Amino acid sequence: MSADGRPPQGGVPRLRLDELLAELQVRIDEVRGTRDRLTGLLEAVMSVGRELDLPQVLRGIVEAAVVLVDAQYGALGVIGDDRKLAEFLPVGISDDLRAQIGDLPSGHGILGELIRHPEPLRLSELSEHSASYGFPAHHPPMHSFLGVPIRVRNDVFGNLYLTEKRGGAEFDAEDEAVLSTLAVAAGIAIENARLFEEVRLRERWLEASSDVTSSLLSGACEDEVLTGMLERAKDITSADMGVFYLLGSGGELRGSIASGRGAEAHRGIVLPSTSGTLAEAALAHDGLITVPDVQSDVRVTVQRERWTGFGPAVAVTVSTKERLSGVLILARLHGRPVFATAEVAALPGFAGQAALALELADRRRDAEQMSMLEDHDRIARDLHDLAIQRLFATGMTLQSAQRFVDHPQASERLARAVDDLDATIKIIRSTIFGLREHDAPATGSQLRSRAVQTLDEATAGLGFAPALRMEGLIDTDVPPAVADDALAVLAEALTNVARHAGATRAEASIVAEDGTLTVTVTDNGVGVSEGGRRSGLRNLAERAERLGGTLRVGPCASDEPGARLEWRVPLSPPPP
Repeated sequence: MSADGRPPQGGVPRLRLDELLAELQVRIDEVRGTRDRLTGLLEAVMSVGRELDLPQVLRGIVEAAVVLVDAQYGALGVIGDDRKLAEFLPVGISDDLRAQIGDLPSGHGILGELIRHPEPLRLSELSEHSASYGFPAHHPPMHSFLGVPIRVRNDVFGNLYLTEKRGGAEFDAEDEAVLSTLAVAAGIAIENARLFEEVRLRERWLEASSDVTSSLLSGACEDEVLTGMLERAKDITSADMGVFYLLGSGGELRGSIASGRGAEAHRGIVLPSTSGTLAEAALAHDGLITVPDVQSDVRVTVQRERWTGFGPAVAVTVSTKERLSGVLILARLHGRPVFATAEVAALPGFAGQAALALELADRRRDAEQMSMLEDHDRIARDLHDLAIQRLFATGMTLQSAQRFVDHPQASERLARAVDDLDATIKIIRSTIFGLREHDAPATGSQLRSRAVQTLDEATAGLGFAPALRMEGLIDTDVPPAVADDALAVLAEALTNVARHAGATRAEASIVAEDGTLTVTVTDNGVGVSEGGRRSGLRNLAERAERLGGTLRVGPCASDEPGARLEWRVPLSPPPP
């Protein structure tokens, strides 16, 4: 002040100027802050838009949101098909603290409020809202809250949740506007990432289908191919375990193949029907079903303990219009997310392609079998029409030349050669019949293989291996009951040779021709004595008489020592 007490000149204008300058500085700071925030928002939008991997996009959205509104904690909740949180990605909470808190939220309380009412929600105090019911143990305290929905086109994909504005302040309208803008950009980025993910999934399913088809049609082992199919499906869907139930024509479970966690309990399952299994539920829906918790599903009542520890599951039928091959089941451990629609959308197509490949592989095997049988028929015809005729002609030539040979030893050798040709012709005929019976090796009486086994069993008692000759369609033309009697006759005759004949050589023949089955056993032993025991022969005679046949026992037809047994019965036994 001056000496007279008056204020100095220009004091008031200077004070007003200071106030204006301070206000201007505040406005400049606000503009600078707004500019920085817009720059940050633009950078956040661009960063989330650059990513195409969906998990990375979601993580980037939460991290950008926390920075933009200066929040201490943030999270993104993905809404599943059941209108609950299928995924929950928190930011600001350490892994150790998350483990102490326990299971991630599923969509109750304030988090569920945004699911039920997808509109921005801003709170100064979380606990004061009517939907709030507190936090679990070890959860950090949270007061201020800001949540906005993320829409992909017209559908709500999930929600952004921000809590604890730094500095103890509340989230304001500008924070809400910034977060809503980021949510719009996030919806676009998520849609792009989902489209990319769908294309990538489709490519992986197509590649897996191609590999399964190629493996089956190349003749690979079916079990190995199905196990590989399970591995591919399990990998594409991030499942922990895969099972393939093999279904029979009558709907029975005739086996199973499993891969992954706990697969041992699911392998080799054989049941009279699919009743009480997840396979039955899939067959009832005639396609694809998803199960949120397989271990508690009421439809699974048979061997339920096998699913202990598993939660989400998906099952699909593997079938074509003409054939039902089985049911493919994929399961995740309890606590993991359910199978989303996008994850398994291509699974029915994959299963259908696998079913078609299985059917084509079966038809290819049938065609190969038919081709092999045709080759057998051709070989049999060639042997009969060419080889046998030539051998027969050669034998006739040798016989006709025998009368021009005067030397006894030469004549004997010619006779022996003719006999060898006859034996060779019989062997070839037996081979021909064996080729023609190859189309039904497991049907009929199987007399051929059982006769070989009977001779093998008799070798030890005889001390040498007897010869065996078989002619005719003995596996198909001989009824099983007659075949049983014939084998009993063969075994008894060889036992008699071993016990009483003292032979060093024996020959058996089984011939089915002209409606008659003839079993003959010859040896070079002591022959049949007139006063010997006949109980064994009596049994053989009774078997022949019961079937309307005969039994003849006597010396060999030639001058050689030994005995000859001939058991002859009709292939169609007389009625009782």
